[in-house]
Amino acid sequence: MNTYLLPIFAVIFGVVLAFISKHQKTINTKLLLSFSGAFLLALTLFDLLPEVYEHLEVKRTGLCIMFGILLQIVLEFFSKGAEHGHVHIHKHETSFPWLLFISLCIHSFLEGFPIHVHNDMVYGVLIHKIPIAALITAFLLQSNYSKSHIAFFLITFAAMTPLGTLVSNTSNLGIDYIYTINAIVIGIFFHISTTILFETGEGHKFNLSKLIAIVLGVGIAYFI
Repeated sequence: MNTYLLPIFAVIFGVVLAFISKHQKTINTKLLLSFSGAFLLALTLFDLLPEVYEHLEVKRTGLCIMFGILLQIVLEFFSKGAEHGHVHIHKHETSFPWLLFISLCIHSFLEGFPIHVHNDMVYGVLIHKIPIAALITAFLLQSNYSKSHIAFFLITFAAMTPLGTLVSNTSNLGIDYIYTINAIVIGIFFHISTTILFETGEGHKFNLSKLIAIVLGVGIAYFI
């Protein structure tokens, strides 16, 4: 049950964090973002990647991972990088941000596929979604969107990852297709996590804190 509930709790926690901080980006949010990127990348390398290579032919796996990277680049063309903390919503915008919404929903749906009872990927997704949900909420609250539109956005966004997990765990898709999708998701995770890790703070500040956050993320993922 935790595999379905934890991603929802992550979004709820992110929303609460946005209300508490009342800022678009705080130092703590940036550090949490760095930690989440390292944690997600490490879990993907330690847990998900070996599992996929075990079940799929090597070259096919590499091709699917590259496709996932390219797919995420396409999604970010429409979301402007919201998946790794770059949210661009104009304060005076009143029309619903459909491109951002659809891109985030596709991303969230796919990231639910590798989550199973027997692996730890749910924790990687959990840590990844908290700062993203906080940043998205902060920007939505500063816009001129109605409360109903904001609620619809956040509720649907929260539901997409558990929906992806449900489809993965209960559908009649063959095991070969499941691991093919998982390989694509690995590419998505690689792109997002490395983008977060290679970005620097304004004026190259907080580098030591960011390094500590990254080391902690990798260490905790290794021992989990």
